[in-house]
Amino acid sequence: MKPRIYIDTSVIGGCFDEEFQEWSNKLFDEFIRGNYIAIISDVTTTELDDAPNHVKGRIDDLPPHCISYIKVDDEIKYLASKYIELKAVSSNNLDDATHIAAASVNKADILVSWNFKHIVNARRIKMYNSVNMMYGYQIIDIRTPREVINDDSEDI
Repeated sequence: MKPRIYIDTSVIGGCFDEEFQEWSNKLFDEFIRGNYIAIISDVTTTELDDAPNHVKGRIDDLPPHCISYIKVDDEIKYLASKYIELKAVSSNNLDDATHIAAASVNKADILVSWNFKHIVNARRIKMYNSVNMMYGYQIIDIRTPREVINDDSEDI
């Protein structure tokens, strides 16, 4: 079974950002090759509504068999509210909490993001996973695209 990787908006926008484009685009190449399945929620697509067309269109580069679209439902909203209630993230960051909840509820193998303040943050990851365990969800692995791509060009 191919790993299922939840991508947030920062990964898509990262394809066009000088600092992140190498790794975001390599991850997209992995999706296109069929090595991973991209999980994209309607939170991501809604956040992309205000993005430039070339950023929005990056998802269209992915073959349909490499994407799993998910809708935010009451279970995801409930878990996101618990992250906020238990101070894993503030109420100002509901979308970030919803990304984590969507990946957790849908049993993503990994969530990838470039959001170091609210998502890819060791202290917050521990808090998200504490809430997940408290409410019966699996621990979520949260990484940057650079940490998950298959880059055989580097020596180990």
